Amino acid sequence: MMSAQNSRQPRSDKDKELIPPFLLKAMFALALGSLLMVSWAVWTGREPTGKPAPAPVVAERQLILQGLGEQAVAVRTPEGETLFEAENGGFVTVIQIGLKRARTVHRIEGNPPVRLVKYENGRLSLQDDATGWSAELQAFGPDNEAAFERMLSE
Repeated sequence: MMSAQNSRQPRSDKDKELIPPFLLKAMFALALGSLLMVSWAVWTGREPTGKPAPAPVVAERQLILQGLGEQAVAVRTPEGETLFEAENGGFVTVIQIGLKRARTVHRIEGNPPVRLVKYENGRLSLQDDATGWSAELQAFGPDNEAAFERMLSE
């Protein structure tokens, strides 16, 4: 008769667990903790704290962002004046792609203008009234913000 020790066979590589049990439990606890914190905030009516402070508008301009290829982008006024055009638009291309995605999701036809808005407190925001999409441009750093700031003053 075999003893209990002999009946245990060594684990093969296939049988080894890919995620250690303690790590799996920690991930579950983190997900559950996050869910509980968000639920508590909703149930208690806690106000969101990540919203930008309201401020008066000091300047505003309508722009049309148009993708011209994989990286190429053009920014024009509704009257057709070109403010910016580049084969590799960098940050402007990133914003144009984000705007295009929001419009695809909302099934917006054509390419209506967006509003570039400068606030008294220094915020610079690009807002799409057609979808409700917006980008707080100062959040992407001073160089990226400056790319749009120049379009406001031209």
